[in-house]
Amino acid sequence: MRSKRIVSGMRPTGRLHFGNLHGALNKWIDLQNDGRYECYYFVADWHALTSDYRETDHVRDYAVEMVIDWLSVGLDPEKSTIFVQSDIKEHAELHVLLSMITPLAWLERNPTYKEMKEELIEKDLSTYGFLGYPVLQAADIIIYKASGVPVGVDQLPHVELTREIARRFNFLYREVFPIPEPILTEVPKLLGIDGRKMSKSYQNSIYLGDRDKEFNAKVESMFTDPQRMRKNDPGRPEVCNVYSFHELYTGKEGSMEIGEDCRSARIGCVACKRKLAERMLEVMRPIHERQDFYRERPTLVRELLARGNARAAEEARRTMTEVREALKI
Repeated sequence: MRSKRIVSGMRPTGRLHFGNLHGALNKWIDLQNDGRYECYYFVADWHALTSDYRETDHVRDYAVEMVIDWLSVGLDPEKSTIFVQSDIKEHAELHVLLSMITPLAWLERNPTYKEMKEELIEKDLSTYGFLGYPVLQAADIIIYKASGVPVGVDQLPHVELTREIARRFNFLYREVFPIPEPILTEVPKLLGIDGRKMSKSYQNSIYLGDRDKEFNAKVESMFTDPQRMRKNDPGRPEVCNVYSFHELYTGKEGSMEIGEDCRSARIGCVACKRKLAERMLEVMRPIHERQDFYRERPTLVRELLARGNARAAEEARRTMTEVREALKI
């Protein structure tokens, strides 16, 4: 019995931060190590162009750095197929064919399309690439006949559109594609250092590669309970972003103790942040060591990607043979 196949990707638009780690990568690693799944994880470099088509100079470098971070936090190229989207040209072919059958109204009702146009007003997003990226995303997923796609709740509409496109192809021609199911990931509420969503565009991120003084400075500047003005004021850990990180990195007993000390004003925000920074750096130390290992061995990273590309290409070619036969072209 074939393992269930998982497909997911990430855009190389800059350095990865702790939001990426807890929002996606930890789930990828859990699925990889589960034993029941065959995992395909890809660098979505074509997707990076949907919003950043004017600034392509760093896409290739970001892609390599992103893969190094993936390897450093625990993705295993022996267990998962790790590859680069643009190296598998069959993605583009399937994207073209799916674009022929995808109704325009399906794309225009995509909530992310509307939200991003409002958020990124400084960019001209009136392009087909931006409107049609869900079609490319559908191609990325179904070309590997995925059974599941790990996503957060806010990404459910993307998976549903992929499912609709796959159903439409199967209905018009013949059944080639399984209908992928969303695999919901529980994303902890981790905000940026300014209290907003952690995002590269907000410049409020703690990056996986941040070290020592830079790391400590960011943790020290994190927003805490806005009502706690003085050290002897009782705090409310349930509304404090620093405490959210403690729950992840200080352990159950340690975070409970921090919470009680905060509520009773036995610990101030400065000391609380110092404890957090020490603990996070301790946890991150082996990850930083692996980052250094791979950065010193770029040839090894390229070789790992070449092997992943070869495995992905073989599967993509097999699927596209079926697609062409179904379309009679």
